[in-house]
Order: sequence, then structure tokens, then C-alpha cells
Amino acid sequence: MSKEKKGVRLEHISKIYKDPKTGKDFYAVKDANIEIEPGSFVTLLGPSGCGKTTTLRMIAGFESPDEGEIYLGNEPINALTPNKRDTAMVFQSYALLPHYNIFDNVAYGLKLRKMDKETIRKKVTDILGLVGLEGMENRMTNQLSGGQQQRVALARALVIEPGVLLFDEPLSNLDAKLRVSMRTEIRRIQQEAGITAIYVTHDQSEAMAISDKVIIMKGGLVEQISTPQEAYYYPNNKFVADFIGEANFLKAIVKSQDIVEINGEEVKCSTGSLGNGAECSIVLRPEGATLGDNGSIMGEVEYSCFMGAYQDYHIKIGDELVKIQEYNPKNKKIYGVGDKVYLNFEENTLYAL
Repeated sequence: MSKEKKGVRLEHISKIYKDPKTGKDFYAVKDANIEIEPGSFVTLLGPSGCGKTTTLRMIAGFESPDEGEIYLGNEPINALTPNKRDTAMVFQSYALLPHYNIFDNVAYGLKLRKMDKETIRKKVTDILGLVGLEGMENRMTNQLSGGQQQRVALARALVIEPGVLLFDEPLSNLDAKLRVSMRTEIRRIQQEAGITAIYVTHDQSEAMAISDKVIIMKGGLVEQISTPQEAYYYPNNKFVADFIGEANFLKAIVKSQDIVEINGEEVKCSTGSLGNGAECSIVLRPEGATLGDNGSIMGEVEYSCFMGAYQDYHIKIGDELVKIQEYNPKNKKIYGVGDKVYLNFEENTLYAL
């Protein structure tokens, strides 16, 4: 795909709907400022009703923003209909034409553009090779598995060479194992094609696996835009910390720069701009601590379960319950319910909010 890569920019975008029950207006998306780099894979992530799908539909042109402007490259596109925008959408339902074979499904958009037959044949053949469906051109779509149908939908969107490819929860109809393999394929195809991709999901593991950046939303507001690693290790707030992976929140008091007191014990922790004496919550990921017979903070085991790759623990520290996962437990001491243990924290794993 030789077209120039295009980025997307949302400037103060808002979408207002009327609540059918109360008759009052509410913001489905409020004052979103988002910049998506050309050629990057960005995921809109959040729970149901957070505004992620509305944001995607405004970029596609299926919804119009009530405030703000959307740019594709340097072109404002608010006034353009969906077919006039340099975008293509891969839908949750695939939206394939049931009476067409694979070739004709993929070629449909090219035929609408009045391309000659030889050009269409070459483009469709090339794109089917990219998505792993070469040699299946004459197969009817009702003879395909869910994963194959998803590939056809992806090929149909890619073949028209859009500046931006949009995905609306494209894997939600697939079983768990196929979802994992297909998300890897989507990422591979996006990178090979070099296309800008915007992807909507509520599945945080899916978002972390495929994204250059994640845009985490809640209640119509953008809570954080960052790499998956930054969102995981340096969340902006408790919502982000809890939504991206699993997190423990420990009550603490800042004692000095990068030192906090937890349950009467002082430990190293990134405190950022928090001042001495500030009350805060410490984010501790389950894999961020190990258990020992001595160490930083004492607790009591309330739950201990072998999970194969890790030993799963619940540790009572004061009046708080902490979840710990100790990986590769085969050669480690296993603690049982009622045992007194100490938590030892890995370097740079505690983060204060």
C-alpha cells in the first residue's frame, strides 16, 4: 500500500445525546483532544457506555460531533459524508454480502470505484495473500469459519487503500482462542500495510497486545493517552490502574521524597509531586511483590492456590487485603493459609496516586 500515511486529530470533540427516560441532555463524549500518529495502531478502550464507539463513529462519519473539529491528515472532515472520507470500517458483524464469493466481496468497493477488471483482479489477489486467504477466491462466505469471515472483512476494507482503518470490536463474535490468534494477525497485517488503525474494544488484554497507544475512556472523558506500558506502570488515576490489569491499592502517607509509610513501615515508592505528609493510595500490581520469612511489611496468608504458572495469594495487611502472584513457584517456598509472611517489593513497582 503506497498511499501517504495519514494521522487523525480530534480537537475539543463533544457529542451530546438526549436521555430517553429523563429527557435531559448528556455528554456521550466530552471535550476529547486526541492526536493519532500516521501509521500507528491506537485503541479506544473502556467499559460499556464510556464513549469509545461514539468517538469511532464520529471519525467514520456515522455520527456528527456537536462541538469541535476532526481532522484526517490536515483536512477537516466534519462536513464530509462517510463515503467521502479516506477511511474504511471493519464491523463487529463483518457485514459480508452473503450471495457473493470471497473475491466479489473483497472486490465490491473497487467495482464501485469503476476500476478496470485487471486492476481489480491484481489488487484482490494481493490483499487476499496478505490476509492469508489466497486460493480461496471462489469460496462462498457462508462456507467460512468466523476467523475466515473476519479476514474477508479485513481484506475488503484494506483493498480500497484507505488512509485510516477503523475497527469496531471486530473480534467480539469469536471464541477466546481464535480472538488471540486473530488479534495477532490484525496487528501483523496493519504493520505490513503500514496503515493507521483505530480500534475499539473493552478487552484490556486485547488492547495491550496490539496497540502502540491506548486511549482510556470513562463516562465520555479521556482519562489517559499513553503506551500500554505507561498506562500499566504509571496510571493517571485509580480508574486507569484498576481497568488496565489487576491492581492493589494500599493506604499510605508520604514521609519524604520517594518514601512512603504503609501500615507503619517505610518503603521506597515513586511519589511524584506529592508532598510530605500527603495521604495517598499506592498501586501495587500482583506480580510486583514476593513473599518471604522476613522483609518489608508483615501480613497473614488468607488464601493460597496453585495456578500452574504462579501461586495465587491473598495477604491480609492490617485491614487491607492484597493479591499477590508469585510466578514459577516450583522452586519457591509455598505458604499456606494462616502463615505469617513478609512482602518484599521489586524495584520501581510501587506508584503513588
